[in-house]
Amino acid sequence: MLKVRINNELVPGKLRFKIRLDFRAEEKSGRFLFGSKSSEAVAEELREQQTRLLKNVPIQGITFEEFDASMDIYLVNEGDQRRKKEVAYAPLIVTLVADNIEDVFPLLFRPEFKKIEVLGPESINIDSTELERLLYSVFRKYREQMARLNELA
Repeated sequence: MLKVRINNELVPGKLRFKIRLDFRAEEKSGRFLFGSKSSEAVAEELREQQTRLLKNVPIQGITFEEFDASMDIYLVNEGDQRRKKEVAYAPLIVTLVADNIEDVFPLLFRPEFKKIEVLGPESINIDSTELERLLYSVFRKYREQMARLNELA
């Protein structure tokens, strides 16, 4: 549990973050002439689906305060010079409260993660035991991600 200093007194507190996730989508071709969707439409659908998922599936130690899907979808040309394809990205800004820094890791290790902003508290003091636990937790999550990538390869 995080402790926040208020007037030289340590009280239990929580962390507030604003996280940006950009969901990537490519154009889907339909069967025959009907049913194809543009990359923008697929990105919008994906952003809505992931927003519903984050709202309805609890993550231990995290309380979601706000979901902001008002940012415009943007397009990026990806690929080499011969095969360029247009890919759409749909940004979602999530404001959340976390009990511990470690509780936020599942969101930070997602491929959609782009940016994090700490909204509170203004300053944090970490003792050596908490720092060791934090570093071990980061390493463990990193190792899990690498194992998943090796399984896919």
